[in-house]
Amino acid sequence: MQHIDWISLPGLIDYNTGLDLMQQRTNDVILNKKKEAVFLLEHQDVYTAGTSYKDDELLSDSNNIPVIYTGRGGKFTYHGPGQRVIYPILNLAGKNRSPDLKLYISLLEQWIINTLDKLDVNAYTIDGRIGIWVNLDNAPAKIGAIGVRIKKWITYHGIAVNLNTDISRYSGIIPCGINDFPVTSLINIGIEITMSDFDYLLKKEFEKLF
Repeated sequence: MQHIDWISLPGLIDYNTGLDLMQQRTNDVILNKKKEAVFLLEHQDVYTAGTSYKDDELLSDSNNIPVIYTGRGGKFTYHGPGQRVIYPILNLAGKNRSPDLKLYISLLEQWIINTLDKLDVNAYTIDGRIGIWVNLDNAPAKIGAIGVRIKKWITYHGIAVNLNTDISRYSGIIPCGINDFPVTSLINIGIEITMSDFDYLLKKEFEKLF
């Protein structure tokens, strides 16, 4: 774990503030000025659009939530209170790593699946749909979203997992371009956990994969 800095940002972080911190650390890792890092934070209410968004996926009733167009992969998503946002800044070309974007995304998915398994939550992936899914009323519901970018094989952006997020805030968008499956949270499926306890599990499971 000593080769990774875990950076927990307290309170609700403005999206652009978090983005600036993440991008600065990414550049520092590229230049070998600082170690790899994983940021753990919660954002203020915001909709973000990835590079493959479509205009009609932002709905007219957007809850007065600000919209930011980003450079990450993916489509529209929501960030806000009760959601753990995870920004790994990792060197995929480094020792014991593989410069393989698909493998990296698969490892991110498995990381969250393994973490949720520690809470007796059966999470899984769906072929052709990036992200982490659980069953809600005997049907798939998305509990974790992934949108990443790579610069000189250094990763940035990352994962969002809904712990006790207000799911109604997703109503202003078609999340990840998917309108035939709902979004859910741990609290919605009967699991209560604090951010700090969830972070503890994240760190333990990270060691096993990265």
